Amino acid sequence: MYERLFVALQHVLPKKLLTRGAGRLAGLHGGRATAAFIGWFVRRYGVDLNEAADPDPASYACFNDFFSRSLRPGARPLADADFLCPVDGAISQFGPIERDQIFQAKGHAYSTAALVGGDRRLAARFEDGEFATLYLSPKDYHRIHMPCAGELLQMTYVPGELFSVNPATARGVPGLFARNERVVCVFEGEFGPFAMVLVGAAIVGSMATAWHGVVNPPRRPDIEKRSYADGEVVLARGEEMGRFLLGSTVVLLFPKGVLRFASEWGAGRAVRMGEAMAQLRRPD
Repeated sequence: MYERLFVALQHVLPKKLLTRGAGRLAGLHGGRATAAFIGWFVRRYGVDLNEAADPDPASYACFNDFFSRSLRPGARPLADADFLCPVDGAISQFGPIERDQIFQAKGHAYSTAALVGGDRRLAARFEDGEFATLYLSPKDYHRIHMPCAGELLQMTYVPGELFSVNPATARGVPGLFARNERVVCVFEGEFGPFAMVLVGAAIVGSMATAWHGVVNPPRRPDIEKRSYADGEVVLARGEEMGRFLLGSTVVLLFPKGVLRFASEWGAGRAVRMGEAMAQLRRPD
């Protein structure tokens, strides 16, 4: 009953207005009030500030600075794996893409073409491939890192809804991740293309990438695609590629036959940036 009511309310609430207001508040330099709110947030959600480069809640000028905080050196050692988990969070779902269908939750799937903004040629490159959907909760570290080395080919801003992306909403809103606002980043790796899709959500003030800065706001009504020249943006395995200002979800897409997910991975499992996610499939 609670889940149904929660989802129903999201259909009628002014999500974009609320998100715009939350973004402005999160960027305010409120002095003691900001420090007090950050302190409450740390206690409420169990944030481990011992891992932060700056563990003092009072040192952050605004909530956005705290939320997108960096980690202290060595807090996330990189595993000996071909593909690293790019974020702290939880595994929503992962596994094979069935032709062009990505599993969201029981009874719900969506197409790769819808996820990447209707680009069917791009979507075809991931047909029968692999995906991973990773959810970042309020307590998590909110910077996003590269699962493997890659050269940026294109970045596409796709306007959309701003539903929550928590597990209850994933179970209740069909095609959630292909309906919400998102930023689709396509890279070329040693094995071929891969995509990292940053999905916006209710109260997510903005999304940013390391090469572009803040992508939104402003929120635009049309799809906007940027292409990048050879060698213009090349990121190493484990390097930071973006961040959320307030939490959301990342969807990863890989081509057919490229990787095998780690045996310990399972839906609902907590993950940390830098741990082993998958290995390249190699000839026996």
